[in-house]
Amino acid sequence: MRHPRLVLFSVCCVALMSTVGVALPYPILSPLFIDGPVNGFTHWAGLNPKLLLGIAIALNPFGILLGSLVLGPMSDRYGRRRIMLATLTLAILGYALSAFALVSENFPLFALARFATGLCEGNAAIARAIAADLHPQIDKTRSFSMVNASLYIGWLVGPLLGGFLMPLGAWVPFVVAAAMMLPALVLLAWLVPNTGAKVDLSGRGWLTFAREQHAFRLLEDPAVLRIFWLQLAFTFGLNGFYEFYPLWLVEFARLGPTGISWVTAALCAVMTLMSAVVWPRIGARYRPLGAARAMAWCAAAGFAVLASGLEMPGLVVIVLLGAPLAIYGTSMPVYWSQAFDRHGQGAVMGLLSTTFCLANVAVALVGAALIMLDTRLVLALSAIACSVAAARLGGVLRHGAPSVAAV
Repeated sequence: MRHPRLVLFSVCCVALMSTVGVALPYPILSPLFIDGPVNGFTHWAGLNPKLLLGIAIALNPFGILLGSLVLGPMSDRYGRRRIMLATLTLAILGYALSAFALVSENFPLFALARFATGLCEGNAAIARAIAADLHPQIDKTRSFSMVNASLYIGWLVGPLLGGFLMPLGAWVPFVVAAAMMLPALVLLAWLVPNTGAKVDLSGRGWLTFAREQHAFRLLEDPAVLRIFWLQLAFTFGLNGFYEFYPLWLVEFARLGPTGISWVTAALCAVMTLMSAVVWPRIGARYRPLGAARAMAWCAAAGFAVLASGLEMPGLVVIVLLGAPLAIYGTSMPVYWSQAFDRHGQGAVMGLLSTTFCLANVAVALVGAALIMLDTRLVLALSAIACSVAAARLGGVLRHGAPSVAAV
């Protein structure tokens, strides 16, 4: 294997560029459909632009959900680099197709491109699996922390880049995103070995393999299922925060787009600092599940403060929540990687990513109803969900963690 640090650097570049691509359209699509020109794209088939906006937004995460479900297990069979190279190449083509659809005002083509790109962007599970493969050359706490920091930076850079480039044309950010992924593709091909490929290649084709060996098959293991439910509860609360704290800032802190951007930048900065600098230095001293339980309680307390609607404490809490969320986001992948390695790192990381996506969909459905009553109800529910996860983690620690000998 090439130098592990170079491999980790390449993986972090891939994670960063992929996340930039996911986050880039957020400031583009709403102005395009709501305030954009009346044409065959924004009013396709005579449909309401808001409906078309909802479709365009939903198809990408739906693709990520499906991609997370199968790409990780496929990397266990065919190798990490092989699947990652394929998905990155297809994602670049997807961005180019999105730009072409915007120029040609072809909404069905744009929708198809966003879904296909989402499928490829489910490769974050493979990035984490490669980070896990670097152990013991690089401690898993450090490698997962660096990958997570790259993801957080991507969520910060993507919307800023999209908003900056939007005046040049809605298609321009997609072309730039495709161009930015080319260096990551070269680094991946040059530096990252084709780890994985441990599953028997004989017999079934890749479509059959993807259908039969998806990440949900891990739930047949009672130990995995036990941890899955508490992870789903925590990520439900986490997504409730991610999706609706901007609305809280508008309603209770009376901030506009600029103010929301500054608060988001501060939150991402704390998460990046904790993931890239602080936790890699001290995280190895703590048991992953113990750290995760403590951070789940911290998150629950922070969400409860937001549910109170208090302006100044809420603003401070939103920024400070970056620390416990970053630590939890590193600790649980470390535990899953160590405890359930027998299932294959790709499948394990795929299930983690799929769990996050499922929670995101659930929050979108539940939250859309609750905000009609009061935005604080979503954040209160987030606090409850994280409290349930923390309590369940406490029970796991008291009664013996699954595969604890491996941890």
